[in-house]
Amino acid sequence: MTETSLQAQLYDRDFNLWIEDTVVKLKAQAFDQLDLENLIEEVESLAGRDRRELESRLRVLLSHLLKRGYVPSPNDFRGWEVTIRDQRSELQLLLKQSPSLKPYLLEVFDESWRYALSIVREDYPLVSFPDVYLFPHDVEKLLSERFWEHE
Repeated sequence: MTETSLQAQLYDRDFNLWIEDTVVKLKAQAFDQLDLENLIEEVESLAGRDRRELESRLRVLLSHLLKRGYVPSPNDFRGWEVTIRDQRSELQLLLKQSPSLKPYLLEVFDESWRYALSIVREDYPLVSFPDVYLFPHDVEKLLSERFWEHE
């Protein structure tokens, strides 16, 4: 059995051990012993993971901005503001680590807005939410401004 096929079997049996073994081989520059097929798949999945995280955090941020801006429930304001702050912080960190995700944020913004809007409308059917996003599409402002204070 070849080293590569043993690596592939290890990948299926013990993922953590496969990672450790792969790191050792990469550091030793033993490229001919790598399970390239699974390594490529894992590296590709890392980019997808970051995009999914960005989109998820954007949806949470937008839904809480909507709640904070339009739902007349002062007892909930602090909780919504904490969530807004946390999601903004995590999005800023993600964009700092991977600045190339900024265009992706803009790409998925409208879909994320529609998703957030549908969720808050379902949760608060008596509240009138705007059909369109009324705040700046500027990423820096999205991640910093307290829109609810401008009304």
